[in-house]
Amino acid sequence: MRVLVFHGYLLRGTGSNIYNASLARALAALGHEVHLLCQERHAVDLPEGVTVYNPDIGRTLPVYVADEYEGFDAVPLPELDDAAIEHYVQANVDAVREVAGRVQPDVALANHLVLGPAILARAIGGRVPYAVKVHGSALEYTVRPHRERFLPWALEGLEQAGGVLVGSRHTAESLWEVTGDPQLPQRTRLGPPGVDVEEFRPRSPDEAAEGLKLLADRLEQGEAAGWGGDPAAALALRELDPTRGDRIVSYVGKLIVSKGVDLLLAAWPLVVGRVPDARLCVVGFGTYRETLAEIVAALGRADLDAVREIARRGRESEGGPVGELTYLASFLDGLEGARREAYLAAAPRAAERVVFTGRLEHGDLPLLLPACESQVVPSTFPEAFGMVAAEAACCGALPLSASHSGLAEVTATLAEAVEPAIRPLLSFERGPGAVEEIAAKLLGWLSLPAAERERAAASLSAAGRRTYGWEAVAEGVIAAAQGRLEGLGKPGASARASGERSG
Repeated sequence: MRVLVFHGYLLRGTGSNIYNASLARALAALGHEVHLLCQERHAVDLPEGVTVYNPDIGRTLPVYVADEYEGFDAVPLPELDDAAIEHYVQANVDAVREVAGRVQPDVALANHLVLGPAILARAIGGRVPYAVKVHGSALEYTVRPHRERFLPWALEGLEQAGGVLVGSRHTAESLWEVTGDPQLPQRTRLGPPGVDVEEFRPRSPDEAAEGLKLLADRLEQGEAAGWGGDPAAALALRELDPTRGDRIVSYVGKLIVSKGVDLLLAAWPLVVGRVPDARLCVVGFGTYRETLAEIVAALGRADLDAVREIARRGRESEGGPVGELTYLASFLDGLEGARREAYLAAAPRAAERVVFTGRLEHGDLPLLLPACESQVVPSTFPEAFGMVAAEAACCGALPLSASHSGLAEVTATLAEAVEPAIRPLLSFERGPGAVEEIAAKLLGWLSLPAAERERAAASLSAAGRRTYGWEAVAEGVIAAAQGRLEGLGKPGASARASGERSG
């Protein structure tokens, strides 16, 4: 079968980029011919049977969250005028029509609520059946806050789709509410990302240490050239060694305010104060990177006033409204007496136990996550799916996630695999007590007897590997495009949690 996939962005990094690269591999492994339209300009490890096309869109790349992309002027969609958006859409429509005319695809897939589905609708609508994969960023950052302008684009693209795939019930409910289409739930099915279970697997401490060394060597030798990796990544990774007793906790994702990394950093002195060998590895890039480094530096000086000022500034560094980070502020304002003194005493050492790798490729994570005892997903904003939590679980690391949106649904699935006493360690509530709860859950996991922790880690890995796999994802995409929805799972009970989105 010939499958046309329109993505429009890169094929490396996080989120939808990884989804599309992995989906292309899975479709090719199933024997399908894949034609993938995106803006990836560097070599990517894709198998025979996958052809990549780069539509000529010029320098302007519309995005959902402010970011930087090599070779492009990445501009949030709401900041573009109508003429710029129409130019982008038409350039992609022309490219899709040309590819479709040449290869005659049997089915197609559009990614994101805008603008991919509308592009396919205009280019091949009525001639090639297609599905839409809704990733959370376009829905929550663009369409929801700017409905008057972008909802028509979304509805145009959804109208002719054979099926609409979402990663979680949370995303489904958000989609239905934003679009207001009473018929849409009938065409919505679960289509979460998958995990390469052959790559994301547990490793012994010696194997994990060797994996970290191999990754550091690879980065040091410049194998990530052109991708924009941080030159200091190799040095950061060489500081981590599970064979010498390092108890590694990681964060992997964008470094933006809504990801809640400030909460994890604030919790870190509480962790190191009880587990001195704990180390925190922060992986990612984004507009909040410098401010997070300020937090670590302030902790290193035991300067809580500086951290409190960062909480007051809120999103200022990302160009948004100031908007105090109330969860961080609540924690700092509540530190008094002996608790404050203990925190100040632990803060300098805790700061020394934090490393930033900068940007890593998704293909690097199987060499990192098996060395970690836990992976924290502290996002304060709704997430469509907890991809990195699922990958961490497959590697035997405890996935500690905020208890809301698609994150909570992944947690609920994984929690069934472990004993009741362990289940609370997989999540924390988004709210004023988040910092202390993150610390408490990490300490609960790190303080377990080794045999009990290893048993739970093995159960998490088995559940993750059993539940998530790319072959089923690829087959679901084809079925959704063809409108064969009866065999696809419907979004189940919602795991939506209340709380502030800004953190």
